[in-house]
Amino acid sequence: MIKADDRVFLTGLFDAAVAAADPKEALRAHLPARPRGRVVVVGAGKGAAHLAAAFEELWDGPLEGVVVTRYGYATPCRSIRVLEASHPVPDAAGMAASKALLSAVSGLTADDLVVALISGGGSALLPLPPQGLTLDDEQALNEALLASGAPIGAMNAIRKHMSGIKGGRLAAAAHPARVVSLVVSDVPGDDPAEVASGPTVPSRVGPDEMLTMVRNRGIVLPDQIMAHLRSDAARAPMPDDPVFTNNEVRVIASARISLEAAAAASLAAGIPAVILSDAIEGEARDVGLVHAAIAREVSARNRPFPSPVLILSGGETTVTLRNRAGRGGRNAEFLLSFAAAIDGAERITALAADTDGIDGSESNAGAFADGSSAARMRQAGLDPAGALQSNDSWAAFDAVGDLFAPGPTGTNINDFRAILIRDRS
Repeated sequence: MIKADDRVFLTGLFDAAVAAADPKEALRAHLPARPRGRVVVVGAGKGAAHLAAAFEELWDGPLEGVVVTRYGYATPCRSIRVLEASHPVPDAAGMAASKALLSAVSGLTADDLVVALISGGGSALLPLPPQGLTLDDEQALNEALLASGAPIGAMNAIRKHMSGIKGGRLAAAAHPARVVSLVVSDVPGDDPAEVASGPTVPSRVGPDEMLTMVRNRGIVLPDQIMAHLRSDAARAPMPDDPVFTNNEVRVIASARISLEAAAAASLAAGIPAVILSDAIEGEARDVGLVHAAIAREVSARNRPFPSPVLILSGGETTVTLRNRAGRGGRNAEFLLSFAAAIDGAERITALAADTDGIDGSESNAGAFADGSSAARMRQAGLDPAGALQSNDSWAAFDAVGDLFAPGPTGTNINDFRAILIRDRS
Protein backbone atom coordinates (compact mmCIF):
# COMPACT_ATOMS: atom_id res chain seq x y z
CA MET A 1 0.00 0.00 0.00
CA ILE A 2 1.33 3.43 -0.91
CA LYS A 3 2.16 5.44 2.20
CA ALA A 4 -0.06 8.45 2.78
CA ASP A 5 2.94 10.71 3.42
CA ASP A 6 4.54 9.75 0.10
CA ARG A 7 1.27 10.33 -1.75
CA VAL A 8 0.93 13.79 -0.20
CA PHE A 9 4.57 14.63 -0.92
CA LEU A 10 4.38 13.65 -4.59
CA THR A 11 1.05 15.42 -5.07
CA GLY A 12 2.62 18.58 -3.66
CA LEU A 13 5.41 18.36 -6.20
CA PHE A 14 2.88 18.01 -9.03
CA ASP A 15 1.09 21.09 -7.69
CA ALA A 16 4.38 23.02 -7.60
CA ALA A 17 5.11 22.07 -11.20
CA VAL A 18 1.65 23.17 -12.34
CA ALA A 19 1.85 26.41 -10.34
CA ALA A 20 5.09 27.30 -12.13
CA ALA A 21 3.09 27.27 -15.38
CA ASP A 22 0.20 29.31 -13.97
CA PRO A 23 -1.28 31.25 -16.93
CA LYS A 24 -1.44 34.65 -15.22
CA GLU A 25 2.10 34.52 -13.89
CA ALA A 26 3.44 33.14 -17.16
CA LEU A 27 1.79 35.93 -19.16
CA ARG A 28 2.61 38.82 -16.84
CA ALA A 29 6.18 39.32 -18.09
CA HIS A 30 5.31 38.86 -21.76
CA LEU A 31 2.56 41.35 -22.53
CA PRO A 32 3.18 43.06 -25.90
CA ALA A 33 3.05 46.82 -26.41
CA ARG A 34 -0.35 48.27 -27.22
CA PRO A 35 -0.88 48.89 -30.95
CA ARG A 36 -2.50 51.88 -32.64
CA GLY A 37 -5.31 49.69 -33.91
CA ARG A 38 -7.32 46.71 -32.71
CA VAL A 39 -6.19 43.91 -30.40
CA VAL A 40 -7.49 40.50 -31.47
CA VAL A 41 -6.82 37.49 -29.25
CA VAL A 42 -6.92 34.00 -30.75
CA GLY A 43 -5.91 30.76 -29.11
CA ALA A 44 -6.03 26.99 -29.12
CA GLY A 45 -5.13 24.23 -26.69
CA LYS A 46 -6.09 22.64 -23.41
CA GLY A 47 -4.94 25.76 -21.57
CA ALA A 48 -6.31 28.30 -24.04
CA ALA A 49 -9.35 29.40 -22.02
CA HIS A 50 -7.36 29.92 -18.83
CA LEU A 51 -4.74 31.84 -20.79
CA ALA A 52 -7.47 34.00 -22.34
CA ALA A 53 -9.03 34.78 -18.95
CA ALA A 54 -5.62 35.67 -17.51
CA PHE A 55 -4.78 37.85 -20.50
CA GLU A 56 -8.05 39.75 -20.12
CA GLU A 57 -7.26 40.39 -16.47
CA LEU A 58 -3.76 41.66 -17.24
CA TRP A 59 -4.48 43.66 -20.41
CA ASP A 60 -5.13 47.38 -20.03
CA GLY A 61 -7.28 48.26 -22.99
CA PRO A 62 -10.00 47.02 -25.33
CA LEU A 63 -9.68 43.63 -26.97
CA GLU A 64 -11.73 40.99 -28.78
CA GLY A 65 -11.19 37.48 -30.03
CA VAL A 66 -11.92 33.77 -29.84
CA VAL A 67 -10.14 30.71 -28.43
CA VAL A 68 -10.88 26.98 -28.51
CA THR A 69 -10.22 24.46 -25.76
CA ARG A 70 -11.14 20.88 -24.93
CA TYR A 71 -14.64 19.99 -23.76
CA GLY A 72 -14.85 20.65 -20.03
CA TYR A 73 -11.85 23.01 -19.99
CA ALA A 74 -13.69 26.31 -20.62
CA THR A 75 -13.52 29.22 -18.19
CA PRO A 76 -15.53 32.46 -18.41
CA CYS A 77 -14.10 35.43 -20.29
CA ARG A 78 -15.54 38.93 -20.68
CA SER A 79 -14.60 39.89 -24.24
CA ILE A 80 -13.02 36.75 -25.67
CA ARG A 81 -15.35 34.05 -26.95
CA VAL A 82 -14.47 30.58 -25.63
CA LEU A 83 -15.34 27.59 -27.80
CA GLU A 84 -15.01 23.90 -26.94
CA ALA A 85 -14.17 20.96 -29.19
CA SER A 86 -13.08 17.34 -29.06
CA HIS A 87 -9.65 16.04 -28.05
CA PRO A 88 -7.85 13.80 -29.00
CA VAL A 89 -10.09 12.98 -32.00
CA PRO A 90 -11.22 16.11 -33.93
CA ASP A 91 -14.90 16.87 -34.43
CA ALA A 92 -17.23 19.28 -36.24
CA ALA A 93 -17.08 21.77 -33.35
CA GLY A 94 -13.33 21.95 -33.90
CA MET A 95 -13.85 22.70 -37.58
CA ALA A 96 -16.25 25.51 -36.67
CA ALA A 97 -13.68 26.84 -34.19
CA SER A 98 -10.93 26.82 -36.83
CA LYS A 99 -13.13 28.88 -39.13
CA ALA A 100 -13.98 31.25 -36.26
CA LEU A 101 -10.27 31.88 -35.56
CA LEU A 102 -9.57 32.56 -39.23
CA SER A 103 -12.55 34.90 -39.39
CA ALA A 104 -11.33 36.77 -36.31
CA VAL A 105 -8.02 37.67 -37.97
CA SER A 106 -9.37 38.49 -41.42
CA GLY A 107 -9.39 42.06 -42.74
CA LEU A 108 -6.81 43.40 -40.27
CA THR A 109 -4.33 46.17 -40.97
CA ALA A 110 -0.70 46.84 -40.15
CA ASP A 111 -1.87 48.92 -37.15
CA ASP A 112 -3.58 45.91 -35.56
CA LEU A 113 -2.15 43.32 -33.16
CA VAL A 114 -3.01 39.63 -32.98
CA VAL A 115 -2.11 37.88 -29.73
CA ALA A 116 -2.04 34.10 -30.16
CA LEU A 117 -2.34 32.06 -26.96
CA ILE A 118 -1.14 28.58 -27.88
CA SER A 119 -0.85 25.49 -25.70
CA GLY A 120 -0.70 21.73 -26.17
CA GLY A 121 -3.70 19.90 -27.55
CA GLY A 122 -4.38 22.48 -30.25
CA SER A 123 -3.63 20.05 -33.08
CA ALA A 124 -6.81 18.06 -32.43
CA LEU A 125 -8.84 21.15 -31.55
CA LEU A 126 -8.13 22.88 -34.87
CA PRO A 127 -9.21 20.50 -37.64
CA LEU A 128 -9.52 22.19 -41.01
CA PRO A 129 -9.00 19.74 -43.87
CA PRO A 130 -7.72 21.20 -47.13
CA GLN A 131 -9.79 21.52 -50.29
CA GLY A 132 -11.07 18.15 -51.49
CA LEU A 133 -10.74 16.41 -48.12
CA THR A 134 -13.20 16.03 -45.26
CA LEU A 135 -13.35 15.95 -41.48
CA ASP A 136 -13.51 12.14 -41.76
CA ASP A 137 -10.16 12.26 -43.53
CA GLU A 138 -8.62 14.42 -40.80
CA GLN A 139 -10.01 12.10 -38.14
CA ALA A 140 -8.54 9.10 -39.96
CA LEU A 141 -5.16 10.86 -40.09
CA ASN A 142 -5.29 11.70 -36.40
CA GLU A 143 -6.25 8.18 -35.35
CA ALA A 144 -3.50 6.67 -37.51
CA LEU A 145 -0.90 9.01 -36.00
CA LEU A 146 -2.02 8.39 -32.41
CA ALA A 147 -1.83 4.62 -32.93
CA SER A 148 1.53 4.73 -34.74
CA GLY A 149 3.78 5.36 -31.75
CA ALA A 150 5.48 8.19 -33.67
CA PRO A 151 6.98 11.02 -31.56
CA ILE A 152 5.01 14.24 -31.31
CA GLY A 153 7.39 16.11 -33.65
CA ALA A 154 6.77 13.65 -36.47
CA MET A 155 3.00 13.63 -35.89
CA ASN A 156 2.78 17.41 -35.95
CA ALA A 157 4.98 17.69 -39.04
CA ILE A 158 2.49 15.51 -40.90
CA ARG A 159 -0.56 17.32 -39.50
CA LYS A 160 0.76 20.69 -40.68
CA HIS A 161 0.77 19.57 -44.28
CA MET A 162 -2.87 18.52 -44.15
CA SER A 163 -4.43 21.63 -42.71
CA GLY A 164 -5.86 24.98 -43.65
CA ILE A 165 -4.84 26.59 -40.35
CA LYS A 166 -1.77 24.84 -38.87
CA GLY A 167 1.87 25.29 -39.87
CA GLY A 168 1.74 29.10 -39.68
CA ARG A 169 -1.36 29.47 -41.83
CA LEU A 170 -3.36 31.29 -39.12
CA ALA A 171 -0.61 33.91 -38.80
CA ALA A 172 -0.39 34.21 -42.58
CA ALA A 173 -4.15 34.89 -42.68
CA ALA A 174 -3.66 37.75 -40.17
CA HIS A 175 -1.13 39.57 -42.37
CA PRO A 176 -0.40 42.54 -42.44
CA ALA A 177 -1.26 42.68 -38.72
CA ARG A 178 1.57 41.92 -36.33
CA VAL A 179 1.23 38.54 -34.57
CA VAL A 180 2.71 37.88 -31.13
CA SER A 181 2.50 34.20 -30.19
CA LEU A 182 2.66 33.39 -26.46
CA VAL A 183 3.27 29.67 -26.20
CA VAL A 184 2.98 27.22 -23.32
CA SER A 185 5.22 24.40 -24.52
CA ASP A 186 4.27 20.75 -24.12
CA VAL A 187 6.82 19.38 -26.58
CA PRO A 188 10.34 18.06 -25.95
CA GLY A 189 12.86 20.76 -26.80
CA ASP A 190 10.26 23.56 -26.56
CA ASP A 191 10.13 24.28 -30.29
CA PRO A 192 7.12 26.63 -30.59
CA ALA A 193 6.51 25.47 -34.16
CA GLU A 194 5.59 22.05 -32.76
CA VAL A 195 3.13 23.16 -30.06
CA ALA A 196 -0.42 22.60 -31.38
CA SER A 197 1.20 22.06 -34.80
CA GLY A 198 2.13 25.74 -34.87
CA PRO A 199 -0.95 27.59 -36.17
CA THR A 200 0.94 30.90 -35.91
CA VAL A 201 4.50 29.61 -36.20
CA PRO A 202 5.75 28.48 -39.63
CA SER A 203 7.13 24.99 -40.08
CA ARG A 204 10.76 24.22 -40.87
CA VAL A 205 9.85 20.76 -42.15
CA GLY A 206 9.22 20.71 -45.89
CA PRO A 207 7.05 18.17 -47.73
CA ASP A 208 9.95 15.92 -48.75
CA GLU A 209 11.13 15.53 -45.15
CA MET A 210 7.56 14.99 -44.00
CA LEU A 211 7.01 12.19 -46.53
CA THR A 212 10.24 10.58 -45.40
CA MET A 213 8.87 10.52 -41.84
CA VAL A 214 5.73 8.76 -43.03
CA ARG A 215 7.73 6.18 -44.97
CA ASN A 216 10.43 5.53 -42.36
CA ARG A 217 7.94 5.04 -39.55
CA GLY A 218 5.71 2.78 -41.59
CA ILE A 219 2.65 4.97 -41.01
CA VAL A 220 -0.22 3.65 -43.15
CA LEU A 221 -2.56 6.41 -44.35
CA PRO A 222 -5.58 6.30 -46.66
CA ASP A 223 -4.89 6.83 -50.37
CA GLN A 224 -6.63 10.21 -50.56
CA ILE A 225 -4.53 11.57 -47.68
CA MET A 226 -1.29 10.34 -49.23
CA ALA A 227 -2.30 11.88 -52.57
CA HIS A 228 -2.75 15.25 -50.87
CA LEU A 229 0.51 15.00 -48.90
CA ARG A 230 2.37 14.39 -52.18
CA SER A 231 0.75 17.38 -53.90
CA ASP A 232 1.85 21.02 -54.04
CA ALA A 233 -1.29 21.95 -52.10
CA ALA A 234 0.25 20.39 -48.98
CA ARG A 235 3.11 22.89 -48.82
CA ALA A 236 2.94 24.97 -45.64
CA PRO A 237 4.50 28.47 -45.62
CA MET A 238 8.15 28.48 -44.60
CA PRO A 239 9.79 30.75 -41.98
CA ASP A 240 11.36 33.01 -44.63
CA ASP A 241 7.94 33.97 -46.01
CA PRO A 242 7.59 37.81 -45.79
CA VAL A 243 4.19 37.52 -44.07
CA PHE A 244 6.02 36.52 -40.88
CA THR A 245 8.58 39.35 -40.90
CA ASN A 246 7.18 41.44 -38.04
CA ASN A 247 5.87 38.60 -35.92
CA GLU A 248 7.21 37.52 -32.55
CA VAL A 249 7.16 34.18 -30.73
CA ARG A 250 7.75 33.71 -27.00
CA VAL A 251 7.71 30.46 -24.98
CA ILE A 252 6.25 31.60 -21.66
CA ALA A 253 6.06 28.27 -19.79
CA SER A 254 7.62 24.84 -20.28
CA ALA A 255 8.45 21.51 -18.68
CA ARG A 256 11.95 22.74 -17.80
CA ILE A 257 10.64 25.57 -15.65
CA SER A 258 8.08 23.34 -13.94
CA LEU A 259 10.53 20.53 -13.19
CA GLU A 260 12.91 23.05 -11.64
CA ALA A 261 10.05 24.28 -9.43
CA ALA A 262 9.29 20.72 -8.31
CA ALA A 263 12.97 20.11 -7.58
CA ALA A 264 13.10 23.24 -5.42
CA ALA A 265 9.99 22.15 -3.53
CA SER A 266 11.52 18.74 -2.87
CA LEU A 267 14.76 20.24 -1.61
CA ALA A 268 12.80 22.58 0.68
CA ALA A 269 11.19 19.46 2.17
CA GLY A 270 14.61 17.94 2.82
CA ILE A 271 14.81 15.58 -0.18
CA PRO A 272 17.54 16.32 -2.77
CA ALA A 273 16.27 16.19 -6.35
CA VAL A 274 17.78 15.40 -9.74
CA ILE A 275 16.26 16.12 -13.15
CA LEU A 276 17.06 13.44 -15.72
CA SER A 277 15.67 15.46 -18.63
CA ASP A 278 12.69 17.59 -19.62
CA ALA A 279 12.65 16.13 -23.15
CA ILE A 280 12.39 12.34 -22.81
CA GLU A 281 10.64 10.64 -25.71
CA GLY A 282 10.09 7.02 -26.69
CA GLU A 283 7.67 4.18 -26.10
CA ALA A 284 6.06 4.73 -22.69
CA ARG A 285 6.61 1.15 -21.49
CA ASP A 286 10.29 1.27 -22.50
CA VAL A 287 10.85 4.59 -20.75
CA GLY A 288 9.20 3.05 -17.70
CA LEU A 289 11.71 0.18 -17.71
CA VAL A 290 14.66 2.58 -17.87
CA HIS A 291 13.35 4.69 -15.00
CA ALA A 292 12.71 1.54 -12.96
CA ALA A 293 16.29 0.32 -13.53
CA ILE A 294 17.66 3.64 -12.30
CA ALA A 295 15.39 3.62 -9.24
CA ARG A 296 16.39 0.07 -8.30
CA GLU A 297 20.08 0.90 -8.71
CA VAL A 298 19.71 3.85 -6.35
CA SER A 299 17.74 1.77 -3.85
CA ALA A 300 20.15 -1.17 -3.88
CA ARG A 301 23.55 0.48 -4.39
CA ASN A 302 23.17 4.21 -3.82
CA ARG A 303 24.22 5.01 -7.36
CA PRO A 304 24.15 6.99 -9.59
CA PHE A 305 22.52 9.10 -6.85
CA PRO A 306 22.60 8.54 -3.08
CA SER A 307 19.28 8.09 -1.33
CA PRO A 308 17.12 9.73 -0.22
CA VAL A 309 16.54 11.35 -3.59
CA LEU A 310 13.76 12.49 -5.88
CA ILE A 311 14.20 11.67 -9.58
CA LEU A 312 12.26 13.95 -11.93
CA SER A 313 11.73 13.81 -15.67
CA GLY A 314 9.47 15.27 -18.32
CA GLY A 315 8.87 15.12 -22.06
CA GLU A 316 6.29 13.22 -24.06
CA THR A 317 6.32 9.47 -24.44
CA THR A 318 4.19 7.61 -26.97
CA VAL A 319 2.01 4.50 -26.93
CA THR A 320 1.74 2.10 -29.85
CA LEU A 321 -1.79 0.77 -29.52
CA ARG A 322 -2.12 -3.01 -29.49
CA ASN A 323 -5.71 -2.97 -28.24
CA ARG A 324 -7.93 -0.04 -29.14
CA ALA A 325 -10.41 -1.10 -26.45
CA GLY A 326 -7.83 -0.60 -23.69
CA ARG A 327 -8.15 2.43 -21.41
CA GLY A 328 -5.43 4.71 -20.17
CA GLY A 329 -2.82 7.14 -21.44
CA ARG A 330 0.90 7.33 -21.84
CA ASN A 331 1.58 8.25 -18.19
CA ALA A 332 -0.38 5.33 -16.77
CA GLU A 333 1.25 3.00 -19.32
CA PHE A 334 4.69 4.29 -18.30
CA LEU A 335 3.85 3.72 -14.65
CA LEU A 336 2.40 0.24 -15.17
CA SER A 337 5.63 -0.82 -16.86
CA PHE A 338 7.57 0.86 -14.04
CA ALA A 339 5.48 -0.88 -11.36
CA ALA A 340 6.02 -4.32 -12.87
CA ALA A 341 9.77 -3.69 -13.04
CA ILE A 342 10.05 -2.64 -9.35
CA ASP A 343 7.79 -5.47 -8.13
CA GLY A 344 8.77 -6.22 -4.53
CA ALA A 345 11.20 -3.32 -4.19
CA GLU A 346 10.99 -1.27 -1.01
CA ARG A 347 11.39 2.48 -0.48
CA ILE A 348 10.40 3.40 -4.09
CA THR A 349 7.23 5.40 -4.78
CA ALA A 350 6.34 7.19 -8.00
CA LEU A 351 3.79 9.50 -9.58
CA ALA A 352 3.41 9.93 -13.34
CA ALA A 353 0.82 12.38 -14.62
CA ASP A 354 -0.08 14.69 -17.48
CA THR A 355 0.11 18.29 -16.30
CA ASP A 356 -3.15 19.23 -18.05
CA GLY A 357 -5.01 16.93 -15.64
CA ILE A 358 -6.08 14.31 -18.20
CA ASP A 359 -4.06 11.29 -19.32
CA GLY A 360 -5.50 9.85 -22.52
CA SER A 361 -9.28 9.63 -22.72
CA GLU A 362 -10.19 8.96 -19.08
CA SER A 363 -10.66 11.40 -16.19
CA ASN A 364 -7.36 10.73 -14.41
CA ALA A 365 -4.09 12.58 -14.97
CA GLY A 366 -2.02 9.49 -14.21
CA ALA A 367 -1.37 7.26 -11.21
CA PHE A 368 0.78 6.39 -8.21
CA ALA A 369 2.87 3.22 -7.89
CA ASP A 370 5.29 1.58 -5.49
CA GLY A 371 6.94 -1.80 -5.02
CA SER A 372 3.67 -3.34 -3.85
CA SER A 373 1.56 -2.19 -6.82
CA ALA A 374 2.04 -5.24 -9.04
CA ALA A 375 1.28 -7.66 -6.19
CA ARG A 376 -1.84 -5.72 -5.21
CA MET A 377 -3.04 -5.80 -8.82
CA ARG A 378 -2.65 -9.58 -8.88
CA GLN A 379 -4.54 -9.84 -5.59
CA ALA A 380 -7.34 -7.82 -7.22
CA GLY A 381 -7.51 -10.41 -10.01
CA LEU A 382 -5.68 -8.36 -12.65
CA ASP A 383 -2.40 -9.41 -14.27
CA PRO A 384 -0.08 -6.35 -14.70
CA ALA A 385 1.70 -7.89 -17.71
CA GLY A 386 -1.60 -8.67 -19.41
CA ALA A 387 -2.94 -5.17 -18.73
CA LEU A 388 0.23 -3.66 -20.19
CA GLN A 389 0.00 -5.85 -23.27
CA SER A 390 -3.61 -4.77 -23.85
CA ASN A 391 -2.96 -1.06 -23.18
CA ASP A 392 -5.33 -1.22 -20.20
CA SER A 393 -3.28 0.65 -17.61
CA TRP A 394 -6.33 2.58 -16.34
CA ALA A 395 -8.03 -0.64 -15.23
CA ALA A 396 -4.86 -1.83 -13.48
CA PHE A 397 -4.49 1.26 -11.31
CA ASP A 398 -8.23 1.63 -10.80
CA ALA A 399 -8.31 -1.90 -9.39
CA VAL A 400 -5.93 -0.89 -6.57
CA GLY A 401 -7.26 2.64 -6.01
CA ASP A 402 -4.11 4.41 -7.18
CA LEU A 403 -5.40 6.61 -9.99
CA PHE A 404 -4.45 10.31 -9.70
CA ALA A 405 -7.26 12.66 -10.75
CA PRO A 406 -6.67 16.34 -9.92
CA GLY A 407 -9.02 17.57 -12.66
CA PRO A 408 -8.22 20.10 -15.42
CA THR A 409 -5.31 22.31 -14.34
CA GLY A 410 -5.63 25.15 -16.87
CA THR A 411 -2.16 24.57 -18.28
CA ASN A 412 -0.27 21.90 -20.21
CA ILE A 413 3.50 21.48 -20.05
CA ASN A 414 3.48 17.76 -20.78
CA ASP A 415 4.38 14.71 -18.72
CA PHE A 416 5.46 14.94 -15.08
CA ARG A 417 7.29 11.98 -13.57
CA ALA A 418 8.51 11.96 -9.96
CA ILE A 419 10.18 8.95 -8.34
CA LEU A 420 10.94 9.09 -4.61
CA ILE A 421 13.59 6.75 -3.19
CA ARG A 422 13.87 6.97 0.59
CA ASP A 423 16.98 5.90 2.47
CA ARG A 424 17.19 2.71 4.49
CA SER A 425 16.59 4.50 7.78
